[in-house]
Amino acid sequence: MTTTATSLLSDRVQHMEESATLRMAQLGREVKARGFDVISLSLGEPDFDTPEHIKQAAKEALDLGLTKYTPVPGTPELKKAISDKFKRENGLDYAPSQIVVSTGAKQSIANVCYALLNEGDEVVILAPFWVSYSAMVEVAGGKPVIVGAGIEEDFKVQPEAIAAAITDRTKFILFSSPCNPTGSVYTADELAAISRMLLDYPDVYVVSDEIYEHINFTGAHASIGTFPEVKDRTITVNGFSKGFAMTGWRLGYLGAPQDVADACSKLQGQSTSGANSIAQYAGAHALNSDLGPTYAMKEAFGRRRELIIEGLERIEGLKVNRPQGAFYIFPDVSAFFGKSSGEYTITNADDLAEYLLLNAHVATVTGDAFGAPNCLRISYAASEEQLRTAVERIGEALAALA
Repeated sequence: MTTTATSLLSDRVQHMEESATLRMAQLGREVKARGFDVISLSLGEPDFDTPEHIKQAAKEALDLGLTKYTPVPGTPELKKAISDKFKRENGLDYAPSQIVVSTGAKQSIANVCYALLNEGDEVVILAPFWVSYSAMVEVAGGKPVIVGAGIEEDFKVQPEAIAAAITDRTKFILFSSPCNPTGSVYTADELAAISRMLLDYPDVYVVSDEIYEHINFTGAHASIGTFPEVKDRTITVNGFSKGFAMTGWRLGYLGAPQDVADACSKLQGQSTSGANSIAQYAGAHALNSDLGPTYAMKEAFGRRRELIIEGLERIEGLKVNRPQGAFYIFPDVSAFFGKSSGEYTITNADDLAEYLLLNAHVATVTGDAFGAPNCLRISYAASEEQLRTAVERIGEALAALA
C-alpha cells in the first residue's frame, strides 16, 4: 500500500524551505521553455569548462582502473594535496588526518552541523549568508541566529555585533569570505579583530567557508584559522567548484581540529561514505598543478565585475557597492518597493525578482533568501555580451515602474 499523504513526511522536511537559487533557476528554465530568451544570472556556477589538465587527470584515473570505493575521509593522495595546499596558500596547519573530503563543500558544512549541534544549540550566521546555511543548521537541530550588516558597511559584520549575539548556547560562528551572495571579502585586519573578540568565548568554534578563495580581487586572501586566538577551533571549508570550475564533480573538503574531523568522518561513513574516486584523483592533480587557468578565470570575472557595476550604477534607484570577490553583485533595490508597472506591483525583493524574470527575461535571486530582504543577488558568471544585454533589459524594466 502506498500513500502520498504529507502527514507521513517528517516535520523537518515539511518545514524546510526550497533553495531559492535552485527555485529561480527552475523558473527561468520554465520561462525559457515557453520560447523566451532568458538570461540566467541566478546560479552560482562558473560558466567556464573545467581546465583541460584536470579532465585529462580524470581520464588517466579511469585508465588506471581507479573505480573502486575510496576511504571515507578521502584518498591519502588528495588529503596530502589538501594539507599541502592549506600550508602553501593559506598558512593553515591541518595534518592529512585532519582533512575530510566530501561530496561538495555543502556536505562538508552539513557534516559539521550534524557533528557539533545538539537540539537547541545556536549558530551565529553572519548575514547576508548563503541560502543553505540556516536550513542545514535547522535540520541538524540547531537554531540560526542571524547577525547582519547592510550595503553601507559592504555587508561585513563588526566584532561587537557578533559578540552581542553569542550566548551560552552558541556552538559556532558560520560565514563565507569571499561571500556568497555579496562578494564581500573580510580583510586580515577585520578577521584579526573578530579573532580577538572570540578570546572571550573560548568554547565557540568558527566555521569559515572559503570556497570562493581564488576569485578574490583584493590581491590577498585571508583565512581566519591563521590567527592564534582561534587557530585550534577553526573549521575551514573549501572545494573545487568555483576556483577550478568543477561544479558537477561534487568535491569539497574541510580541515578541522582532530576530534571534529573524526566526528565528520564517522558521520559520513554512515551516510555517503567516500567521495567519487575519479574526482578525487583529478582534484589532487588540480591542487598540485599550476593555477594559470584559475587566474585566467579570475581576470575574466574581474572584467565582468567592472562591466556590470558600471551598467547597474547608471540605473536610477539601484544602490550598488563594489564587491571584492566571488562573482556576484548584491544591489539594494528597496527604492522600487511600492512601485507598479500597471499590471505588476512590487512589494518586496521576491516580487522584483519575479517581475524581472517575466518582463525583462533576466533571472536573479531575491535577497530575502540570503537574509537581506532589500537586495537582489545578480551573478555575473555569464558572457560579457549576455551581461550587457541583461543590464539593458533590467534598466528598461525598472524604468517602467512608477
